[in-house]
Amino acid sequence: QVQLVESGGGLVQAGGSLRLSCAASGRTFNNYAMGWFRQAPGKEREFVAAVNWSGSTTYYADSVKGRFTISRDNAKNTVSLQMNSLKPEDTAVYYCAADRDPGYCSSYGCRRVIQYEYWGQGTQVTVSS
Repeated sequence: QVQLVESGGGLVQAGGSLRLSCAASGRTFNNYAMGWFRQAPGKEREFVAAVNWSGSTTYYADSVKGRFTISRDNAKNTVSLQMNSLKPEDTAVYYCAADRDPGYCSSYGCRRVIQYEYWGQGTQVTVSS
């Protein structure tokens, strides 16, 4: 059974930092792009960041570029999201996801919810002003 489990969410003041982690089990995702998405109440799920299978290429939403960093450790089957300079508008449930297909994931494809087959249960991030 494939599982993605997020951790590291919580409550933080504006300007603070959090580090989210996603642990995969049930299979290896070393050949698959991984992504982070978020969903705020009443809004659609939106792309945050993605990393290609090797970790050599990353993509970010404009709203988080320069503040968030995605990384992966294929030896541990994990992907992380370092979030700095957090803003109240970053408040959302954050989801980890694994690409539907192995190999290359384009800048366009990696930003699409439909690109991903496996999803975690989400972790809440709340940024207070």
